[in-house]
Amino acid sequence: MRSLPDTPAGDEPSGSTSVVGKIYDGPTPSQIIWEMAAEEGSCRLLTPRVPFCNEPCGGSAVCVEDDTCEPYPAAHSAGAVTVTGLNLESGEASLVMNPVANNYQPPAGAKLRYPPADEGQAVRFEASGDYFDAFAVEAKGVSPLELLNDTIRLDPDQDVQLAWTPPGQAGASEIYVKLDISHHGGTKGMIECSAEDTGSLDVPGSLVTQLLDLGVAGFPTVIVTRRSVGSTTITSGRVDLVVSSQIEKSVEIAGLTSCNDSSQCPEGQTCQPDLTCQ
Repeated sequence: MRSLPDTPAGDEPSGSTSVVGKIYDGPTPSQIIWEMAAEEGSCRLLTPRVPFCNEPCGGSAVCVEDDTCEPYPAAHSAGAVTVTGLNLESGEASLVMNPVANNYQPPAGAKLRYPPADEGQAVRFEASGDYFDAFAVEAKGVSPLELLNDTIRLDPDQDVQLAWTPPGQAGASEIYVKLDISHHGGTKGMIECSAEDTGSLDVPGSLVTQLLDLGVAGFPTVIVTRRSVGSTTITSGRVDLVVSSQIEKSVEIAGLTSCNDSSQCPEGQTCQPDLTCQ
């Protein structure tokens, strides 16, 4: 369950909310292996490695290590899922989601208020069981994230100081940060941070310098997510319920001009495939 704030600080809270679910019979393999290159405090620098398989894995599997293919998992039904703890416009205490092609989402006509759940409120999903066993999983509602930075700028050897309005309940949520400045040019690295939700976080300048050295592409961003996670175990594995509020914000880098076409570039420069003016 994710909410996306869309108003500036100080305005009446508003935004969009999505409640979606899918249960697979295994983890989803990735075509990219992220390896830790450096770590400092609650943050780490990750660099990508792409395995190579001499025999193509086809459309039903992924090359997860050199010459090793792993099949994609399949989604299945867990029966009807009853959800409680949400703020519904109807005022009702619960809603029921039935699987459609093994996908879960609220029924037509069910509208959620914003925020979709009060901070600290227990949000509970109870599945009646089908291919997967019956289960119940619960997580706490989180307050809408309000990022206080007017601008976010990356400079070598300088910490990036992120600030947000702290939660009303300490320990009810955590903060996850993803700083990716090259995703439009074939990602070269990223910084991830997982930290306590205290209202501030300094991304170490040493990691910022290493990330800049890997290269940049157009329209770099940082994603900051406040989240609460609940988990339960069934025969087939683990089911996670993630309640989150997320903001994505553009990042400024000296000398970088992002573009979609050459008309957005300074005179004498053209827009490159990685969406930078050169």
